[in-house]
Amino acid sequence: VLFLFYIFQMDTTQESYLDLFPLDAIVYLTPDSENALEDIDPNKVYVLGGLVDESIHKKLTLQRAQEQSLQTARLPIREYMVKTVNTKNYHSETLAINQVFDVLSTYYETRSWPAALKAGVSSGKGYVLPDAVK
Repeated sequence: VLFLFYIFQMDTTQESYLDLFPLDAIVYLTPDSENALEDIDPNKVYVLGGLVDESIHKKLTLQRAQEQSLQTARLPIREYMVKTVNTKNYHSETLAINQVFDVLSTYYETRSWPAALKAGVSSGKGYVLPDAVK
């Protein structure tokens, strides 16, 4: 398990985050959550759920969080970005862990979701900022 402290400091442990932090302090980030992340709360612990193949494990991270009675949130991609026309008509809000980290760390520095999402969401995901669609 990997934990982000103050967004930039990381630590690893064999212990479960469920044993290390109070349940009400944990927010499990999953692209399948209904709750868009509005801000980063320094009193919360954010768990980045990582999967290798999103097509096989659809909603697995959401299911895992629900089974553990954890709060969930997703990056606010649909609130700040728009779908772009592409040859495969492909649009995905599922990001690699490093991309999620880039978004969170940029947001923490800038307090700007558009800047953060631009930094972490590649155009290959099928989403762009509205001002990029012209």
